[in-house]
Amino acid sequence: MDSTQTASSKKRLWASWIMGGLPALFLLLDASMKFVKPAAVVEGSLKVGFPESTLVGIGIALLLSTLLYLVPRTAVLGAILLTGYLGGAVATNVRVVGSVFNILFPIIFATLLWGGLWLRDRRLQDLLPFRAR
Repeated sequence: MDSTQTASSKKRLWASWIMGGLPALFLLLDASMKFVKPAAVVEGSLKVGFPESTLVGIGIALLLSTLLYLVPRTAVLGAILLTGYLGGAVATNVRVVGSVFNILFPIIFATLLWGGLWLRDRRLQDLLPFRAR
């Protein structure tokens, strides 16, 4: 590997961790808010139909899924679980006729999480190749 490929690989690795890491940090913050239960979180949950009693369970699922995503060895499993979690957020916002932003936000997050993982995992690139035609 020449120095150009090495520099490119390092840039790609940094981009992948930023692309996937920032949403993951936000999800960790979101999970922690499910445990702390500030009034805004409880109110928002009630607004979309989830009682306060479900917050801790949702927080545990989100925390574990995000931690799995952040560990390279289990990142694909974490991405799959987070995709399910974020898909549930989309479905909930569609059901309550949420704003376009509230519907698209989890889709953007899932795309960033998978994109970051794709950039750093050769096996995923082989599974989902992007080809120039």
